[in-house]
Amino acid sequence: MTVEASASDTSGAATVNRSSSKQEGPGGLWDSVKKAAFVIGSGIFFLAAFGNSLTWHLQRFWGASGDFWQNLWTKLYLAFEGHDAALFFLGTMLIPTLVFWGSNALLLLVDTTGKPSFITRYRIQVDKNNPVDPVKLRHAVRVVVFNYVCISGPMVVAAYYLMTWTGNPCGPELPTFHWALMELAVFAISEELLFYYSHRLFHHPGLYKHFHKQHHEWTAPIGVISIYAHPLEHVISNMLPVVVGPVILGSHLATTSLWYCVALVSTTISHCGYHLPFLPSPEFHDFHHLKFNQCFGVFGVLDRLHGTDTKFKQTKQYERHILLTGLTPLTESIPDSPKKGQ
Repeated sequence: MTVEASASDTSGAATVNRSSSKQEGPGGLWDSVKKAAFVIGSGIFFLAAFGNSLTWHLQRFWGASGDFWQNLWTKLYLAFEGHDAALFFLGTMLIPTLVFWGSNALLLLVDTTGKPSFITRYRIQVDKNNPVDPVKLRHAVRVVVFNYVCISGPMVVAAYYLMTWTGNPCGPELPTFHWALMELAVFAISEELLFYYSHRLFHHPGLYKHFHKQHHEWTAPIGVISIYAHPLEHVISNMLPVVVGPVILGSHLATTSLWYCVALVSTTISHCGYHLPFLPSPEFHDFHHLKFNQCFGVFGVLDRLHGTDTKFKQTKQYERHILLTGLTPLTESIPDSPKKGQ
């Protein structure tokens, strides 16, 4: 009798779960797709607005012509004439390097000193990295430098030679504005697909303990550890999702360099540990570092499709996974629920 009742309860629960899944799945997936489209669209809109604003200031105050960017590229192209590989390597390594280490230098200042204090108010895991362990940090930085110089560098060179098969990455003409925006959207989608599945693959028990466990030594991440990983993981899960898009499309150096900068800033924000005003929410990936088996993707579309965000959606972190448009930290406006017994 008890067994039958238990079986009946279990069957009923399963029916309810399937029913709610059917009810929530499509809407939830569509909601996630819309959020991803909003993020990609907002990023492209920001880049477009920034480029237009910069161009206007150059023309208005510095007397630049309407073809400022093309003229600038032409001068650079002629200076490196006959040395396209060197130009490509310089453009895809120097500028992204300045962007990555420049942004992380500011974050490391906060992580190591706790100053300025108004930024630490936005820390996601309030009791962690306050300040960061200097020994652990030094080891992480050494690994990051190795990955950046000894792995990313050669892969960028290899990408150049592959791109020459499908286009002219250092051609004399810059891509049109609309074509560049379309390429950025394609890059973002391809990164989501490749990163989600490769990342989830590295969470397979047989691979995790040998490779991905290194990255998860940081349960409370900081910006610079975004590329703190085993070399094999850095090749497959960090670099390939980013370089594949430009290689397939045979993109111009200008678009490729811009995309590398966007990807590095994006992963730095995802790992930074601070939910800062007017920046994309890092709650999604921060939760992945905290719980390990949730939130594998970039935008969350494939996580919603495969159900790898179900626990995340039941947390305060999910409620805080929004664009902060005020100055009040979300840990204060959406505080954690009181623990039982308090």
